[in-house]
Amino acid sequence: MLESDTPRGVPAFTAGQRQARTIAITNQKGGVGKTTTAINLSACLAAMGLKVLMVDMDPQGNATSGVGIEKSQIGDCVYELLVDGVDPRRVVRPGPVEGMDVIPSTLDLAAAEIELASELSRENRLRAGLDPLRTSYDFILIDCPPALGLLTINSLSAAGEALIPIQCEFYALEGLVYLLRTVQRVKQHVNQRLVIAGVLLTMYDVRTNLSKDVEAELRREYPSMTFKTVIPRTVRLSEAPGYGKPIIQYEPSSKGATAYEDLAKEVVSSGEERTGQGAGRSYRFGCDG
Repeated sequence: MLESDTPRGVPAFTAGQRQARTIAITNQKGGVGKTTTAINLSACLAAMGLKVLMVDMDPQGNATSGVGIEKSQIGDCVYELLVDGVDPRRVVRPGPVEGMDVIPSTLDLAAAEIELASELSRENRLRAGLDPLRTSYDFILIDCPPALGLLTINSLSAAGEALIPIQCEFYALEGLVYLLRTVQRVKQHVNQRLVIAGVLLTMYDVRTNLSKDVEAELRREYPSMTFKTVIPRTVRLSEAPGYGKPIIQYEPSSKGATAYEDLAKEVVSSGEERTGQGAGRSYRFGCDG
């Protein structure tokens, strides 16, 4: 099975040096909760007292607008970081939660794949661009576009981990097998330290047998790779981006907020188990409302 070929885990970094865990949130399908997860996992990690950078690598820029950044007010963005190699500190903007920063995206990013096609080391542009920032953050989360093109390859090259949201639907596992093969190829040819952070069930509807069946099959096929946390289908999670807020600000008592808080704890604990760091550390959620 692919699970043994693409182990879930956390890459090790130099002892004694703070290095961000860099996680690419990826799936070739659209509408599976990538951007929702990027925004809300970033916000929940920051609310735990961690320093987080969210990178929007989707030309649609939904993660950018979903945290309240007006695209019309953006000067330099991730496009300039990739194509022109600008100082990454020029493109970092404060996010909606204390401790959370954002590298925004605009439609200019759509041209990056064409402009970088003939460039040397084109798949490593984002990795090089983020390198100066890695010691300033605990986590860097990358929201990937719904495609397996150069922007996604850049994201997987820059990351140490891939987090894969999948919607609770009939074809979910078929798409997951294809994606895991792609991650494995990137690992072999581009980024040998890439591992699977986990597979996340999203848009889970407890009232339907379909959601339960998809969960049961996923946990049977990939037991160690699947997050314990599942993200429910809720109106509040769908509404929050329209107000430019993560769910813990928009509706902190909602099921969606609780789920992403649980996911943040699970992501942190998976790293602590692997590295042996953070034992006994406690976290308290809180954000500026």
